Amino acid sequence: MHVTVSPVQTCVELYYVNCLELCLNNIVTSIHYHPCSFFLLECLLISFVGIFVRMDEGRQPLSRKLPVPSSKISPYRLIIILRLVILGLFFHYRILHPVNDAYGLWLTSVICEIWFAVSWILDQFPKWYPITRETYLDRLSIRYEKEGKPSELASVDVFVSTVDPMKEPPLITANTVLSVLAVDYPVEKVACYVSDDGAAMLTFEALSETSEFARKWVPFCKKFSIEPRAPEWYFCQKIDYLKNKVHPSFVRERRAMKREYEEFKVRINALVATAQKVPEDGWTMQDGTPWPGNNVRDHPGMIQVFLGHSGVRDVDGNELPRLVYVSREKRPGFEHHKKAGAMNALIRVSAVLSNAPYLLNVDCDHYINNSKALREAMCFMMDPQSGKKVCYVQFPQRFDGIDRHDRYSNRNVVFFDINMKGLDGIQGPIYVGTGCVFRRHALYGYDAPVKKKPRGKTCNCWPRWCCLCCGSRKNKKAKTPKDKKKKSKNKETSKQIHALENIEEGMEELAIVKYTGISQMKLEKKFGQSPVFVASTLLENGGVPHDASPASLLREAIQVISCGYEDKTEWGKEVGWIYGSVTEDILTGFKMHCHGWRSVYCIPKRPAFKGSAPINLSDRLHQVLRWALGSVEIFFSRHCPIWYGYGGGLKWLERFSYINSVVYPWTSIPLLVYCTLPAICLLTGKFIVPEISNYASLIFISLFISIAATGIIEMQWGGVGIDDWWRNEQFWVIGGASSHFFALFQGLLKVLAGVNTNFTVTSKGADDGQFSELYLFKWTSLLIPPTTLLIINIVGVIVGVSDAINNGYDSWGPLFGRLFFALWVIIHLYPFLKGLLGKQDRMPTIILVWSILLASILTLLWVRINPFVNRDGPVLEVCGLNCD
Repeated sequence: MHVTVSPVQTCVELYYVNCLELCLNNIVTSIHYHPCSFFLLECLLISFVGIFVRMDEGRQPLSRKLPVPSSKISPYRLIIILRLVILGLFFHYRILHPVNDAYGLWLTSVICEIWFAVSWILDQFPKWYPITRETYLDRLSIRYEKEGKPSELASVDVFVSTVDPMKEPPLITANTVLSVLAVDYPVEKVACYVSDDGAAMLTFEALSETSEFARKWVPFCKKFSIEPRAPEWYFCQKIDYLKNKVHPSFVRERRAMKREYEEFKVRINALVATAQKVPEDGWTMQDGTPWPGNNVRDHPGMIQVFLGHSGVRDVDGNELPRLVYVSREKRPGFEHHKKAGAMNALIRVSAVLSNAPYLLNVDCDHYINNSKALREAMCFMMDPQSGKKVCYVQFPQRFDGIDRHDRYSNRNVVFFDINMKGLDGIQGPIYVGTGCVFRRHALYGYDAPVKKKPRGKTCNCWPRWCCLCCGSRKNKKAKTPKDKKKKSKNKETSKQIHALENIEEGMEELAIVKYTGISQMKLEKKFGQSPVFVASTLLENGGVPHDASPASLLREAIQVISCGYEDKTEWGKEVGWIYGSVTEDILTGFKMHCHGWRSVYCIPKRPAFKGSAPINLSDRLHQVLRWALGSVEIFFSRHCPIWYGYGGGLKWLERFSYINSVVYPWTSIPLLVYCTLPAICLLTGKFIVPEISNYASLIFISLFISIAATGIIEMQWGGVGIDDWWRNEQFWVIGGASSHFFALFQGLLKVLAGVNTNFTVTSKGADDGQFSELYLFKWTSLLIPPTTLLIINIVGVIVGVSDAINNGYDSWGPLFGRLFFALWVIIHLYPFLKGLLGKQDRMPTIILVWSILLASILTLLWVRINPFVNRDGPVLEVCGLNCD
């Protein structure tokens, strides 16, 4: 690996080498006179070797790629190619061998199978180059944290978003905030912004209590290096907390801190109990004035700085990270864009108050489980060799409170440990969900930096292909100082290179004096009418003016969260979180990748973030419904990756993955039809495949083996267990037959009829009991289609077996194929069936009634189309007996 060494480093190394040579000469000449010379020589060698190792470590990359071993990835790729060949042979056989007596069933099944094959290709090929990554936190410290000097690590603004304190308990939000404030990072480099999009006084009061408790909790965490630094999860973990804690005062201080936390929980729970009954006149603050957010849909913007001002310090007298409460303005008649709009408001507020070059986005229920998570991200962002093109670092989502069997695949490890590793080898993970560290400049819509093109290959007047001969001549002409200046200016203008040459700072206005390529008017049209915020967008390394008063900055911050600030700007279109879908994380990542940025997927040994997941069936289906609905919205928008973003920096395999992320809800239609075919085949006595020959049997067996082999090898290099893989397969069928289908229906209603669907916040209940909500039943229409599939397939199995018993031995052979088909559906829906039964071991009546009704309609429809008897009368077959 080639490493660039500066002249200063070279001089320092030569100095130490000369010193070492002089010392060695003196020691060698005096060995005969001093018996301790050998010991002295050994100590000097160790010290100088340590110096050289430290100097070398400071120049090494902060991370490296670890490709999957060729012994695993080469067979994987070979099996994928073989599976493509087998699929070709399979469809060749299926298309050329129709079932004449069941032509409709055969044609329907072939269409569904072709769709499944295309969907598999879109999902499979982005996993062609899976990699993992390794970070070096010690090298990061050597490079940016020199002893006796201020830390040179970049600042980070952390965003915590919440909207409804009744569905997102304040205690959970408080734990997330405390884990942020206690993170292992320089305190002056961290600022935590809490977005309360519900303008709830309960959230405000809970955050005030949290700031007071943080003055005791933060020094305790840093003094004893505890993990995790969310108190609820630290005190409830069942481990030996005395392990590696030899400090004599640890036990005493831990007991005292646990008592403090229990008192803190009592105060928070008291606030929650008080908030259950809203006064008729609304809430009032301590000074007697009405709470500005009494009307959730009509209130002014609110900002409160709890920590990081007025000399507020912890109990040991040390500085604390900044903690800011933000609730953006809301007025009737304005489109607020839900969570994406709240995140964009946080971007602007943080740019005015702290303007850190990097941002961390976490949900209110996703606490920092690894206190060094920010350092892990900085190993990629601040790497001098490869960090300039990284727009965000995404960490996998890990969850607490899920049962061991993970019945509804809440952990989603196949996506996080297989799919995301494959995408990391191409251009990076495709979504920017919770636990993601951003580069602020990439969110502003700027293009990724590109390498300088070699001279003498192209000119500015003709296409590149016509400059083969005259390119060198024209480039020579361009080497004059005037042409060089003109060429440099044009190049910077076309790429929107942000370079602020001079900013005049004042109390009332921080105006842009000179900006290369973009005028102030264009910047204000893009970013809005705030000179302070516009000036901050030009500072790639962040920072705010030191002589600006906090009061003036707060006034400007209130302005940038006003509900009309984004009007006639590019917010939500090219800047910030992109609007147009409830899954704004996919759209935002897609736009940044189209600008040439790449992202990184980081999986540290200790999970960086942990959160809570909906573990009962209804909440899980609603969560999947929201994700699928967002994908449908993107599919019908102008940002659909099928036709948007060509000519940019998006790679083809990365585009395949984005296309798959917006197309997968459409798979619900062929999936529902395909899961219905087994019941129809059993009830009619027909099948979608003709009588199978030896050649056909070989193709079918090869296809099943290739599918199994692909899954097995994926589990090996992804580190996924067979249970997790199988749960993922089961819930793919459950979600496809329910949530994906309803999302497609709602998306079509929104596009064709303009009917909008309400955004439902997933409940994040506190851990009142282990898996207390696992068997909780909540009625939802999402339960009807899978239940109907279960009933008609079970009825079909019963009818098929009964018919085989009545017709004798010869009818069992054709029955096996139909039974296998139906049992495949029933086994995949088995977790859904267990979720319906619940603790009471009985199915809810309303589900049973609706499902039986639909199954009866389908059965009667089949009877009408294909009755048991001939229309001309019953067919009397000769039984072989002489009745005379």
